[in-house]
Amino acid sequence: MRIELPRYAERFGAVLFHDLQKVYELDGGMLVDEAFSNPFHVIQQIPLERLHEIEKDLVIVIPVRNERLRLLEGILSGIPHACLPLIISNSQTMPIDRFRMERQAVDTFCRYAKKNYVMAHQQSPELAGLFQSAGYHALLNEEGLIRNGKAEGMIAGLLLARLLGKKYIGFVDADNYFPGAVFEYVRIFTAGLSQSSSRYSMVRIQWHSKPKISGNGLFFAKWGRVSRITNSFLNRFISQYTGFETDVIKTGNAGEHALSMDLALQLEYSAGFSVETNHFVNMFEQYGGIHGNGAAVEAMQAGVNLYQIESRNPHLHDGKEDGHLEEMIESSLSVLYHTPLCPELLRHEILEELQRLNILKNGQEPALPHRYPALAGIDFDKVVKQFDLEKHSNF
Repeated sequence: MRIELPRYAERFGAVLFHDLQKVYELDGGMLVDEAFSNPFHVIQQIPLERLHEIEKDLVIVIPVRNERLRLLEGILSGIPHACLPLIISNSQTMPIDRFRMERQAVDTFCRYAKKNYVMAHQQSPELAGLFQSAGYHALLNEEGLIRNGKAEGMIAGLLLARLLGKKYIGFVDADNYFPGAVFEYVRIFTAGLSQSSSRYSMVRIQWHSKPKISGNGLFFAKWGRVSRITNSFLNRFISQYTGFETDVIKTGNAGEHALSMDLALQLEYSAGFSVETNHFVNMFEQYGGIHGNGAAVEAMQAGVNLYQIESRNPHLHDGKEDGHLEEMIESSLSVLYHTPLCPELLRHEILEELQRLNILKNGQEPALPHRYPALAGIDFDKVVKQFDLEKHSNF
């Protein structure tokens, strides 16, 4: 891959937020071009061997909930062969067993492609048993099963990826209509992760565009309504502390993102539509150096690198209703509003924005989203002894 070098970065404590990078060639060629070793070159070439090296240690988690089977098959076809797909389904099992249909489709595809995979239902007692063995009860409901929700499925995928011994984890939404876009996302993940000199790194994708039907044709919108608002307030947060206006954050709601396992295990997760935005907020809290952050000494010393890379493929997915978008906006801004680090002026601006959009009424506050603790404290060796994943690739 040939990709632009980061031209600008904003530092917040130990976190280095890199500005948007542009992909120049999805396939950068087999041979290394010595011209790219010039320190004044603004484009870098990442060899295919380096991308493949990371792909072998990369799990791609696909949260699924009653998606169309052909979309799921398309997602699988776009994932590079060296990566391990990990499907966490929360689809219905009654009256029609959608999960059984998904499992059959995935098994058939992977058998033909000679591809390994792991698949689990989010309400599986065996999956809940892993968290019970780990002593991580925050994710379990009154019945002892994993709670509903995309964030909860992501955490389940994270635990499985760690038990499998993988070094990196990526997340891809299951409502993507273009397998080629999925392939590009994964290659962007590996390209971004390959740039980091720190064990603590994250890559987030900014879609090139989101096509919408307009009249008799397509309109390729650059920014979604939710993204504009979330990015704006995250940037205002940084500006409040640095004293300099910035627009460095452009991926506040990026569902497609990847992390090194070392960083993924240290982050706290937030339920609902706030899960992606909470990545930023929790990094502010843990690595911003504002309130000491004594528990994150190693990461503070090594530094945390966040890369934002713009895809070449457009992103076409199912449209969302206005009520759904309003819920996303409130959830995204609520994690920023409720963090103890949020300046009072910014809290006031968030309330004004939510009232302007008729999401909240005067006197109301955004709901506090449920947050889950980091998985870093789990005794993974103990869990591995109690559950052999090699015998349970499908549960």
